[in-house]
Amino acid sequence: MSKLKVLNYSFQNLSQKNMSFEQVFSHIVQFMEKDRIGNYRLMFGTDSQVHGYYTKFITGIVIQREKKGAWACIRKIIVPRKMTNLHERISYETTLTEEVVSMFTEERKDQLIDIVLPNIYKGASFTIEGHIDIGSGNRNKTRIFVNEMVSRMESIGVEPKIKPDSFVASSYANRYTK
Repeated sequence: MSKLKVLNYSFQNLSQKNMSFEQVFSHIVQFMEKDRIGNYRLMFGTDSQVHGYYTKFITGIVIQREKKGAWACIRKIIVPRKMTNLHERISYETTLTEEVVSMFTEERKDQLIDIVLPNIYKGASFTIEGHIDIGSGNRNKTRIFVNEMVSRMESIGVEPKIKPDSFVASSYANRYTK
């Protein structure tokens, strides 16, 4: 594996820097094992911001136990040019989200499902969502990309969410793009 690839797969949050994907996955497992009867949402989303000479992309990973907290981290990618074409930027945001989702192999997803599976009759649940920073409202410039990006999320087996329900992209990741 090239050094560039390894550097790209570095995650961070407010308390930890330079986490590997294995460390991220381990945090998610530990978070879920604290309450095996929880309602969990594993959510992914990417947002971007065009700056002077570069474009910053932030992909967020959030594991939320509904009404009982969350653990989250981000992955930062810098593209050394201004990406002003909206379709290119939205498409690349979706690609980066797909890339991180793909790290959650069937085996890893099964490992997470197995945490709550014995307790589904007690109300436990687990869903995987792909949050896309686009909206379908008439005044939203990104509405013409909704079908394309939603189809891409569905094709990788995650439940697509668009604005106003795509808070991992439009709020959490957005905070770190500035």
